[in-house]
Amino acid sequence: MTQPMQLWYWPTPNGWKITIALEEMELPYEVAPVNIGRGDQFSAAFQAVSPNGRMPALVDPTAEGGPLSIFESGAILQHLGRISGRFYPQETRARAEVEQWLFWQMGGLGPMAGQAHHFRSYARAMTDDQRHLAYGVRRYTNEVNRLYGVLDRRLESREFIAGDYSIADMAIWPWILPKAQGQSLEDFPHMKAWHERVGARPAVQKGRAVGKELRRDLAASGTEAEAARRMLFGQRAQR
Repeated sequence: MTQPMQLWYWPTPNGWKITIALEEMELPYEVAPVNIGRGDQFSAAFQAVSPNGRMPALVDPTAEGGPLSIFESGAILQHLGRISGRFYPQETRARAEVEQWLFWQMGGLGPMAGQAHHFRSYARAMTDDQRHLAYGVRRYTNEVNRLYGVLDRRLESREFIAGDYSIADMAIWPWILPKAQGQSLEDFPHMKAWHERVGARPAVQKGRAVGKELRRDLAASGTEAEAARRMLFGQRAQR
């Protein structure tokens, strides 16, 4: 492969999944930053490749039949695993193991952890309704705790989530952010050991660092931060 992938990206857990995979699979890529605090996700150029207006998205210029646009991080991981022949097994049972944990992250850990981040950080700067805010904090913090427990039990007798190291590990690892999610890894020793094991991989460290200079703290105060939060949560500026 000579032409690089085009990755529409911002340094968040869903973005890190893809940079980690690209680094692990040694696939060439170029980053097109999507500043979600400035509203780049609403641009026509981005929505042409990501109709849902969420990053990441990927354009593979080498796909059979011409350039292929893919949105949704799980679908991107599957595509990269197929074309590289790495970290995504072909055997039916092994592939099913990887896919069920990939979808567990997509449908469970990611959305629940995202809500925990929202209520524990951003929402405090967006509402004075402390009663409902407290409920949201409790609801999603508790659910992330449950999901951490699921993962901890899974890792009690294995080094990686679905057998060998795979795109399932790449999808789940970036979403383990215990401080932001009100958790302690000390309560989940098997998951903690796995998190350290994956985090020690050079490609994971390199992928996690992509675009670190771009990220800004949307939980900060001030007019600029308020405008960024409105963009991030889909409240487009009034015209």
